[in-house]
Amino acid sequence: MSTETTQETVEYAPEHTPRLNWAQHAPEVYKAMIRLETAARKGMDAKLYELVKIRASQLNHCAFCLDMHTKDALAAGESVERIVQLSAWEESRHFYTEKELAAIELTEAVTVLTDGFVPDEVYEKAAKHFDEPELAQLIAAITVINAWNRFGVTTRMAPGHYTPGQHG
Repeated sequence: MSTETTQETVEYAPEHTPRLNWAQHAPEVYKAMIRLETAARKGMDAKLYELVKIRASQLNHCAFCLDMHTKDALAAGESVERIVQLSAWEESRHFYTEKELAAIELTEAVTVLTDGFVPDEVYEKAAKHFDEPELAQLIAAITVINAWNRFGVTTRMAPGHYTPGQHG
C-alpha cells in the first residue's frame, strides 16, 4: 500500500498592477521623503515607531506600507500578537504600555482628523508620556507615514515584495 500526500493548490487572486512608479518619475520628491523619514525616525524606539506606522497604515488602507512596517516590526522584535491586536487596540489595551497607547491614540487623531483637529485630551495624554523633543519626533513620524500612505494608496503600490531593511 502506498501513501501519497495530496497537496491542494490554492489559487489566489491576481496581484494588481501599480498605477505609477512615482519614485521613478519624481526622484527628488522620493529622496526628500527618505531624508524626512530618516529625520523623523531619529531617537524613536524602533518598536513604537513601527506600531505607529502600522496603525496609520491600517487606517489609511495602505497595503504596501502594512506589508513593509509589519515585517520591519517583526524584524525589530515586535510580537505577532501585538501587531495583530493593533487594529483593535481599544479592546486590547492590556497588550500595550500607557505610553504606547498615548502614541497610538495620537496616531489615530492625526491620521483621521475627522473633526479637523487633534482633541486636547489626546494631545495632553501624549504630552504626559513624551517630553517635548520626543513628542515632536512622534508627530513627525505620524505625519511622514501619512504622506507615504498617500503615495502608496494613490499609486496602488503592490504589497508582498518587501524585505526588512530595504528602505532608507
